[in-house]
Amino acid sequence: MITVMTNTVIQHLRITGLVQGVGYRWHMARQARALGLTGWVRNRLDGSVEAQVCGHPDAVQALVDGVVVSPVDAAEVGHGFEQRETA
Repeated sequence: MITVMTNTVIQHLRITGLVQGVGYRWHMARQARALGLTGWVRNRLDGSVEAQVCGHPDAVQALVDGVVVSPVDAAEVGHGFEQRETA
């Protein structure tokens, strides 16, 4: 069972633009870990990047400014932050 604290948000992100072939996933994963977030990030075949982040609202906002964000069910949250294969 996964416990999500009251002061935690879980968001699904889809990032478009120049985000593949420039180290975007590596940078996002590094920043997410530094902000204490959990989740994952991966390339999409359409050229976008997709991610799921979980953590304190201020930390999530610091990571996702300017990104399309949607809520995620707490049951889909993992542990740590991983870089996933292209989907």
